[in-house]
Amino acid sequence: MTAEDGASAGGEKQHRLLVVDDHEVVRQGLVAMLQRRPGFQVVAEAGTAAEAVEMARRYQPDLVIMDVRLPDGSGIEACREIRAEMPGTRVVILTSYPDEEAVFSAIVAGASGYLLKQVRGRDLVAALEAVGRGESLLDPAVTEKVLERVRRIATGGASDELAQLTAQEQKILLLVAEGKTNKEIATEVFLSDKTVKNYVSSILSKLNLQRRAQAAAYLAKRHGGSS
Repeated sequence: MTAEDGASAGGEKQHRLLVVDDHEVVRQGLVAMLQRRPGFQVVAEAGTAAEAVEMARRYQPDLVIMDVRLPDGSGIEACREIRAEMPGTRVVILTSYPDEEAVFSAIVAGASGYLLKQVRGRDLVAALEAVGRGESLLDPAVTEKVLERVRRIATGGASDELAQLTAQEQKILLLVAEGKTNKEIATEVFLSDKTVKNYVSSILSKLNLQRRAQAAAYLAKRHGGSS
């Protein structure tokens, strides 16, 4: 469903929104709430990561509200893809889970905000307005987790797991962190898709990571966490 006829109250600039959530009731609730706000116009909805990217390309929204867990993949990967193609589009992750790894992955993927679904309606609107002005924000419930992680990084609390990786694995890890698919990596390093898939599985296992989206957060933590 799309809504392209949002009125511009008072001639003020409207933020064009894409709402992404696989739960129809949640998605429609967000749409109904935001459509009533004079500063927002919901131009499209999506229920999967693939639909989110497709709708972002089609409607070029100013803001995307993105759930993390989607039926066909991670909202964080969709965020990365949208931001890579449309740097002017800002993404706010809205999730039920204050997951430390997801927060870092979202930040590295280019998200401008990370909020929990327990947020009050007026606070969500205020947060979206802030992001629309170019600000970045985290939900208070996850801020302390992030600060604790940064402090641990700054004091050298992490061991050097990278030393476990071969030169080829380190190269592939960098490509994974850049958001490349197995097929793209295979072309770049002259290997088969299946071989790259095996490499990625080995890398994640050695680094105690579960998802490839965490690889970007891992490298940011190791090399850019203190910047």
